[in-house]
Parts: sequence; C-alpha cells; structure tokens
Amino acid sequence: MQKIITLLIGFSLVAGSLQLQAQATTPEDMITASEIKADLYFLASDHLKGRRTGSEGNNIAAQFIATQIEAAGFKPVPGHDSYFQKINFQAVTPPSMGELSMNGNTYKQKENLLMMTGQGGQVDKAEAIFAGHGLAADYEGLDVEGKVVFVIGGDPEEEGNQATFAAMPIKRALAEKNGAVGLIEIYNLSFPWNFFLRYFGRERVGIGSDDPNGNNIPYGWIQASNEVDDLKKIQDGEKVKVSLKATAGSVKDMGSQNVVGVLEGTDPTLKNEYVLMSAHYDHVGIGKQGGGAFTEQDSIFNGARDNGIGTVTLIATARALAKNPPKRSVIFFACTAEEIGLLGSKYYADNPMIPLEQTIFDLNIDGAGYNDKSLVTVFGYDRTGVDQLANAAAEQYGLKVLADPAPEQNLFDRSDNVSFAAKGVPAMTFSMGFTTFDEEIRKYYHQVTDNPDSVDYEYCEQYARAFATLARKIANMEGKPTWIAGDKYEEAGKALYGEKK
Repeated sequence: MQKIITLLIGFSLVAGSLQLQAQATTPEDMITASEIKADLYFLASDHLKGRRTGSEGNNIAAQFIATQIEAAGFKPVPGHDSYFQKINFQAVTPPSMGELSMNGNTYKQKENLLMMTGQGGQVDKAEAIFAGHGLAADYEGLDVEGKVVFVIGGDPEEEGNQATFAAMPIKRALAEKNGAVGLIEIYNLSFPWNFFLRYFGRERVGIGSDDPNGNNIPYGWIQASNEVDDLKKIQDGEKVKVSLKATAGSVKDMGSQNVVGVLEGTDPTLKNEYVLMSAHYDHVGIGKQGGGAFTEQDSIFNGARDNGIGTVTLIATARALAKNPPKRSVIFFACTAEEIGLLGSKYYADNPMIPLEQTIFDLNIDGAGYNDKSLVTVFGYDRTGVDQLANAAAEQYGLKVLADPAPEQNLFDRSDNVSFAAKGVPAMTFSMGFTTFDEEIRKYYHQVTDNPDSVDYEYCEQYARAFATLARKIANMEGKPTWIAGDKYEEAGKALYGEKK
C-alpha cells in the first residue's frame, strides 16, 4: 500500500509539474532577449542610416518589417496585395531669399520674415487684405482676387502647435483657390520666433499635394513686434500696398509607407473587431538632419530606443500572437513619419484600411529610453478601462506600471496614439521605465549614442513579454475599452461608435 501511495504522489507531482510547464510556455513567455537583440541590431544598424522618412534606410526598414510579419503569419489587409500603405511625401526647401515691403518698412528672410513655399517671382504693390484666420468661413463675402492675404496664425477651433502646422497647407490652398497672389500668416505661437525660424527654415518633409499646380503663390510668416502698426492697419481695413519677392524654393518628391498586416481572430463574432497595435519605425537620419550633436566618427542617429525597441517588440508580439491567435483580430501597424509630426499615423487615421469603428483600441509602443528597469511607463493610464490588464501584464514579468510621470509635458498627445484618440479610438502608449527626463534619458534621446550595443536586452525581454501579454489580454477581454467620462476624447469616441460602444 505504501508503494502505491508513493507512486500516486509521484504521478501527482509529475502531473503538477507538467501543468506548470504548460502555463509557463505561452507564446509570450517564449519571446527572448536574443530575438529582440537580433532584430534591433539590424533595424538600428549604421546601414539604415537613421531610418529618416523617405530615405533608403527607411524603406529598407519597412521591407524588413513586412518580411518579418509575413513570416509570422500576418496577412495583408483584405483587398490589398501588399503590407504597405504608401504615402506621397515631399521634401520642401524654403526660399533662400525673401523680402516684404509695406509702409516704408522692409521685412527680410530669416530675420522677421520666413517665406516658406511658392514659386520665385515678385508681387509689386498689391493690395493687402485681412482674412481672419484664413479658413473657409473667413473668405465668405471677401474679395481677395489679386491681393496679398494676411491672416492670424493657427486655428481658433484647435489648440496647440500641431493644429497650427496642420492648418498651413489648408490655408495656402484656400488663399490660392480664392485668387490671392500671396499669403502671410501673422506669428502668434507659444514658442520663440528663433525656434520657428530654425525648424521651418530648413528642409522639411510633409505629405505632398495631389495638385501639380497647387501651392504656387508665395506663402510665409511675419513677426512684426516692432512694427505692429503695419499689421494693425491691415486688420483695421486700411488701404496698404505690399511688395513681395522671393527666390524659388525646391520641392522633391519622396516615398515612404506604413506597414500594415492583419491576424484574424478566432471568435466568429469578435473577429470583426480589431485591436490595433502600433509603433513608429522611422527616426531622424544622419548629420544635420538629426538635430543633435555628431562627429566625423559618428554622424548616424541609429534610434535604438526611439523607436527601434518599440518596433522589434511589435514584431515579437506579432510572432507570439500568431502562434495562438486571440478572439479578436489584430492589426499590426508600423508607421513612418512620426518624427516629422505624426504624419504616418495621421495618414492612416484619415485613410483607414479597416474602418475605425471596428477598431476598439490602439495599443501604441514608443519612448525616449529608460532610467528605471523595474517599471513600464504608461501614457493614457486611468483613461480607457484597461489599467488592471496593464498591471497584470507587467506584474507577470516582475515589472510595475507607472502612470505618466510628466503630465505637464502632455506626452500622450505627442506620440502616434493621439492620431487614433483624436478620431475617438481608445488608446494608450506603453513605454520603457521612465520616471523623469534626467541625464540617463538625455544621454541617448535623439543622440548618435543611441546604438543597439548600449541596450539592456534582459530588460527588453521582460518589457516585450509584458507588452505582448497586454495585447493578448485586450484582444481577449470581455467588453470593450471606452473613454472614461469627462475625458477630452470622450465625445470623439461617442461620435465614432455611437453613444454605446
């Protein structure tokens, strides 16, 4: 009898051990540091030269990502024959010389004037006219034919500099459509004029116009703090003649793409709902393009942390989910052009390949680096009802969740998640352990030192497993995430999904 009892105990222990092993070998548990390292050493290598949007390195990165998700088992979006959502970008270099004269005062390029686009040429003694903020309603009943239009910078309906920048091409197109021969915005932004000159006075990349004849009129910004009478007269409707001349800037077409794939869910009903998981794969390029310090020995901004780690974590998550698909379908979304204004994610949000009303959540991964390896930092915590899932996913791998440690910097609205949140899709950004912008962050953030050999891969393994586990939990959860009452994006959510989500 004793031998039988001993055998039964032995069988029980073996069975228990096998059960524990089964629990410990989920696809997420099988994400390894070596997997993360191998992908990151390619994506953040010198050969890709900083992955700047529109560059050869950026396009190679996109091809690499597409190859990885295809191998994992993700498919192109139904109705599409590739993993790419192509975007027509243009690199615009502003005029080297510009000059505006009125009332005996002259405003000069990169001093108190910045001409930004338009063909070279000259406007001689044209009438100036004020048109509010230069939006569609401001032109109602206003004759601007043959005149130089002056408008207040920004959009009165949208706060923030991003809204101001987004309004620029809209204002140019409206002025030209209404017959104006020039457009000047009056500078009123929250950051210094010299910063504006540096940022917009160099080559910049934006989404190109489909109209080959568009944006031909001279367009610029004026700072008139010492000569406010000039602008006051125009705004008061007085007759003011303006002369305007500028050399031609240059416009160069260049292509880039978002990388998009789909994994079908297993539940017959829930598979029609999608969890979008996102990361930007672009970075800032080489040399002066990067904006930071560089040397002859190293001028490549490799972007291992921002956002190489996020991108390879997204790939590792795709592999894990494909091994055992969740109930809901999953959209893999690696976007370009984050570093030049969130343009890739905004393009998708404006042109979704799967309807946004079927997209229940955006789980974004991005960050500037890490200074606490015991944490993951979450932007959007306590806003969409998935906090317990985030906590559980982090704790499963010995990590803790820290909510936004720097709310005054509004970091939630400075990553790609905001492109979807603005449309109403509940969203969150999952970042590496970050407690404050200290020297450890600044040492690597947008610096040539951010190389793959400077990364702690054991921490990356924990981090990637936690992210992948959270993605699975959201894709399998009962009910759906939703904006909490009073959130700034609550009304957008109601408009997207209806009152009930």
